[in-house]
Formats: sequence, C-alpha cells, structure tokens
Amino acid sequence: MRIGFLINPWAGIGGTVALKGSDGEHIRSTALARGAQPRAQIKAQTMVQAFLSARLGDASIDWYSAAGSMGADVLAELKVPNVSVMPIAPPAQTEAADSHAALAWMLNQALDVLVFAGGDGTARDVFSVLGDKVPVIGIPAGVKIHSAVFAVTAHAAGEVLAGLVDGRITEVRREEVRDIDEAAFRKNQVRSTHFGDMLIPVAGEFMQQVKVGGIESDELVLSDIADWLESQLDPERLYLVGSGKTTATLMDHLNIANSLLGIDAIKAGQLIQGDCTEADLLALLADQDATAIVSIIGGQGHILGRGNPQFSPAVLACLGKENLWVIGSKGKLRSLAGRPLLIDSSDPGLDRQWAGLVTVITGFDDRVIYPLVAR
Repeated sequence: MRIGFLINPWAGIGGTVALKGSDGEHIRSTALARGAQPRAQIKAQTMVQAFLSARLGDASIDWYSAAGSMGADVLAELKVPNVSVMPIAPPAQTEAADSHAALAWMLNQALDVLVFAGGDGTARDVFSVLGDKVPVIGIPAGVKIHSAVFAVTAHAAGEVLAGLVDGRITEVRREEVRDIDEAAFRKNQVRSTHFGDMLIPVAGEFMQQVKVGGIESDELVLSDIADWLESQLDPERLYLVGSGKTTATLMDHLNIANSLLGIDAIKAGQLIQGDCTEADLLALLADQDATAIVSIIGGQGHILGRGNPQFSPAVLACLGKENLWVIGSKGKLRSLAGRPLLIDSSDPGLDRQWAGLVTVITGFDDRVIYPLVAR
C-alpha cells in the first residue's frame, strides 16, 4: 500500500482569532499577530496515531510525504517507517503552489490513497492536481469544511485509513469539493461553489456529508426556538451566541446586531462584545459564568469544531458541558438520518468527556435528547 501524506501547515490558523479562514499571506500574518497557533500538524498527528492503533493487519506500507511541516516532521516524530520525502524543502510561508508541487510529486509515485490535512482550500488544491485519479481522505483542519471529502474528525480519518489498508473498506464513491468566497464570508455572506468531485472511501458514519445550507422552509420553527430562548435568558448571565442562521434568529428577536459567522457575547439584552476571538472568550470567562448557545450544521451534525473554532478546548473547559445549549429544528435532526451529533474540539480527551446525550432545543418549550459522539 502506497500512502501519500500532505499537511497544509497554515490550515485553520485564522479560526480561533475570528478571521473566518486562512487564505492569503495577510490573513496568516494577522492571525499570528493575534496570537493564533498552527494546529494542522496536531490534527495530522492525531490521524496517524489513530491509524496505527486501529490497524488489524500487517500489510506493507510505503509513505510518501512533503518535507518538513508539510508532512515529514509528523511522520518522523511518530517514528513511522518506510517514508519517502519529496527532495525539496518547503518555504517557511507555504502557499498553494507548494502544495501543488508536492501533490504532483506524489502522483508520480503511483499512490493508492492520499491523506491530507487542511480545509476546503486545501481540498481544492488536491483536486486541481489529482482530480479523481486517487482516492483521498481529508483530515479536517481548516476553518471552512463544506466539502464531503473529509472524515468527520482527525481520529476518524485514521480509522478510515486503517480500514482501507486492512481491506475492511473496499468501496469508493465520488463526493463534492466545495469552497466559499472568504472575502464574502467575512461580510456574513456564504457563497459556496462546487469545484469538482474526488473519490473517497465509503465508510458510513466516519466520512462527512456535504454541508446543508440555509434554514428550514418553515421559519416559524426557528421563531419558536428564539421565543423560547428569549424567555429563558437570565439578565445577570453572559451568553455566548455561536454562528449560523439559527442563532441569528435569536439575535434578531433580541434586536441585537450579530456577526452571523462569528461568536457574540450578550448580557441583559445588550451586545457585550461582537465577533469574539478565543482570547476574547477566555478573558470574558475569567471573571463570570456563561452559557454557550450553538446550532447544528445541517446534514453533518457538528455542534463544536466546525465554524466555531473560537470555542477552543480551553474555552470549553472553562464553560463546562452543563453550560451548553444546543438548538436546532427537528428537520435538521432528521437530515442526519440517524447519525449522531459530533464534537471535534482538537482535544480528544475533552471530546470524550463531553460525549454522551445532549438536550436539543427544537421548539417553544420543546426539547429532545440526542447522542453526541467524539470520533
């Protein structure tokens, strides 16, 4: 088995500091100046560790990777054997062209599968070089994850790869590569474009669905949820309102401006701080208790770890699971077709602690119990 391994080292760098993406040198520089830390290597390391733990067989494996932070460093740290490295070191500030060059080199190695860590922009880079020639498994490490070529978590990506290597997964299918306009995204406009299809292993609940956009056709459901939430708000308590159109309905009911795609802190009917970064949230939580209000990504089921990386492991640890309100219509739950809700905070230990049953507010004084899992 010949496995390609690529990391976009800057994937997700803008997430915790509310930059809505990581594309472009200016955004990455701004993110670093705000104290953001690269996390793609951590996600990639989680994948490799999960793969090594989940393997059942002893089939021979040859790895092909880009140098340094684009893959080889992680494999070396985990002492993965039989690694061939592209003989060109990437620059400190990698760009799409560096990914393209590494992918072209890997394609010439007759890969059986490519595993890559990044977001939708990275998926576009992979598609531009590989097309549908080689099956891929995406490790979700970006801010934007609309494409269906990613596993639901980094750990799940490792399990999918193990199943593929051991012969437990034998079927592949084409799934969409999608990306949004980041400039429009920062103006609260979601414009998702289909760029093509790539092959992925068929692995049921471990592979992500294409993000379902938009709100329910029956907007009264969202209005009922907002009415109920408004009646439950404690004027003495801080509320951290997550991203999405479902939570935006609550903000509209309260006549409070919201960032739609960010996290807003409100109290007593007033906006305390809009479009909060991870550091902002930690500062707010340092001297007061709070409740986080998050919605469900339709078709995928993520409530934490997609679209709201500002709710980092440190922030979630300060909050506590008991201070999480999950909102979503029964229609959104039905769109999951029985799949559970998902948490992918980048801290597997915390994710396991939070997994279990959660209450979902689905209408006015209407709630259901639904499973939340960590993959």
